[in-house]
Amino acid sequence: MPEESIEVTVEDLATARDAGAEVLDVRSPEEYAQGHVPGARNVPLEQLLRTPGEFPDGVRVVCQSGGRSLRAARALREAGVNAVSVSGGTAAWTESGRDTEGGAAR
Repeated sequence: MPEESIEVTVEDLATARDAGAEVLDVRSPEEYAQGHVPGARNVPLEQLLRTPGEFPDGVRVVCQSGGRSLRAARALREAGVNAVSVSGGTAAWTESGRDTEGGAAR
């Protein structure tokens, strides 16, 4: 798969999430508790890297700004899981005016 297709926008994330796609937030539990994309499941990056083949195809991966989620999406793909990273992460999600669960939106 071409490298450029490994990232999606927050608009793509919102559409996929509304259609039932699983969203993984790979930040630490403390960061996740401060605010996350509604419905996202917290799987810290270190945990995901130990068991990348255990996640479903079509998963969207998010972190704070996109670096960790890109690393996670690459690991998932290497394990045979169709995954994409959300460009700009949770920061882009909140900057686009979307609500978060947990802590206050920025």
